[in-house]
Amino acid sequence: MKWTSIIAIYSLFWVLSAFLVMPFGVRTHDELGLTKVAGQAQSAPGNYNPRRIAVRATILAAVLFGLYYANFVNRWITVNDLDVSRLIF
Repeated sequence: MKWTSIIAIYSLFWVLSAFLVMPFGVRTHDELGLTKVAGQAQSAPGNYNPRRIAVRATILAAVLFGLYYANFVNRWITVNDLDVSRLIF
């Protein structure tokens, strides 16, 4: 596998992971007991920390990419294994 492919696939895993871990641990101002700014949405996060999200996304993306690369090398699951037309008919 080329290094450019590795970077592209890892980047896709990272973005997916960032969206997956983003809602975990986030609390609203009401849940934290903080005062709200006039006009603020009720659901606005009170403890948003992008660094924590980036670290969690990096770890999850590394694990997912590691599994993907191990499958790529060992060919545990191939395209032929994913043929769903055999299951329908």
